[in-house]
Amino acid sequence: MTIPPLVPRGDALRHAIAWLAEHGEWSAALVDEACRRFDIAPVDEEFLLSEWRRVRAELAQAAKHG
Repeated sequence: MTIPPLVPRGDALRHAIAWLAEHGEWSAALVDEACRRFDIAPVDEEFLLSEWRRVRAELAQAAKHG
C-alpha cells in the first residue's frame, strides 16, 4: 500500500506552501506573512506552524548527531 502525498485541498493553502517553498528556510514570521498574504484559516495556519516546528526539531536533532 502506498501513501498518497500530502496535498492541501484549498487553493490558498497550496499557494501559501508554494510561496513559502520559494523563500527557502521557513520562520514563524514568514509563516505569519504567508497566512496574511493568502488569507489562511487559523486551522491551516496552525498546520503550517506545526510543520515549521517539526522540521526545525528534525534539523536540530540531525545537527546533534551530525
